[in-house]
Amino acid sequence: MAVILWTHDSATGHVTPEGHPEQVARYGAVMAALEGLALDRREAPLADDGDVLRCHPARYLEGLRIGGSRMLDADTYQSPASLEAAMRAVGGACAAVDAVLAGADERAFVAMRPPGHHAERETAMGFCLLGTAAIAAMRALDHHGLERVAVLDFDVHHGNGTQDLLWNEERAFFASSHQMPLYPGTGAASETGAHGQVLNVPLPPGSDGMLARRAWDHILPQVRAHRPQLVIVSAGFDAHAADPLAQLEWDEDDFAAITRAICDMAADCGAPVVSCLEGGYDLAALGRSVRAHVEVLMEAAE
Repeated sequence: MAVILWTHDSATGHVTPEGHPEQVARYGAVMAALEGLALDRREAPLADDGDVLRCHPARYLEGLRIGGSRMLDADTYQSPASLEAAMRAVGGACAAVDAVLAGADERAFVAMRPPGHHAERETAMGFCLLGTAAIAAMRALDHHGLERVAVLDFDVHHGNGTQDLLWNEERAFFASSHQMPLYPGTGAASETGAHGQVLNVPLPPGSDGMLARRAWDHILPQVRAHRPQLVIVSAGFDAHAADPLAQLEWDEDDFAAITRAICDMAADCGAPVVSCLEGGYDLAALGRSVRAHVEVLMEAAE
């Protein structure tokens, strides 16, 4: 079975100001890195409003539809085509959930931007407009009737938005490793969710890949105990040593090792895997890391 790649050229329509790290060139770096791989390439559809409204209220979505070019906060920019890109990121993630749960393939990667894991219920922040991974998780739970889903986040920044959107959802286990202290300032180990279903593992600046792997060796048995029927990965690659926005010291081999461990855990649970692109702001490191991640997804799907 091939890994399904969900993407759409609208990712290039989300244009940010010159010098902004969440730039159009990120999409080009990712797509170039995936050239030559035997992936089942599909076009990410627009999300249904109903899927978005499982996590965000209608007034928030309507506010984004005002459109135009504007700063939504100090870091987050909306251009005229940004909402389409964000809606297709969500649509691709939901289509990926549908596909892997239908049994067509067991692995999918959604290569879209903007990222999503910082978007809170009514707040765009951290370059993110919509909570892509959380929305995909809620589609699996509410539309497909799953009882247990896990969302796993190895972006260098804590997925405060995903945590916010799933805080009260006992069917969704959220686990994150991330640098601390660092933006957005959340993700302490004491933040455990309304039902004890949130697991945060902060890592100090300067941590290397061996500490990262040990962190995930700690996380994954607790995810396995949740017995997820679907695993959604928030795949951020800004923990790379070359990334300009943080101070962790991972490399592409570390991303591959963590991906392999996640896939092994998911296979033990009989759970398919959907991975969604989050951060990663050094273009060369992003490309190498994405390719390593997707190659492991391909190995796991064989």
